[in-house]
Amino acid sequence: MARQKMSMDKRAAQFLPFQAVKGLDEALRSKEKIVVEKPEYSEYMLEELDKKMHEVRKGRIITCIYYQKGEYIKLTGLVARFDEVARILQIVNTKIEFDNILDIITDER
Repeated sequence: MARQKMSMDKRAAQFLPFQAVKGLDEALRSKEKIVVEKPEYSEYMLEELDKKMHEVRKGRIITCIYYQKGEYIKLTGLVARFDEVARILQIVNTKIEFDNILDIITDER
């Protein structure tokens, strides 16, 4: 009995990663996160943050630490938008609500 040659597609499929349970990797990563509560700001913290917010200008590179979905995120990049009416700070493509900002670091040298 002659063996049929396997097509290139079927041969390549043998080497694709196998995932027995879809979403398992993502579920494991989410278990590794430590979920934290959004902090309560003291009067002093609000004053300091307000001073730093007044230094933010479109086109400047800053570092922003903000709260999102149970975790703190630190993002450094170019300020694309600073909208005091909508209360939004946009760093490159990431929009951050003012109420979620914990700290801003500007490079004042």
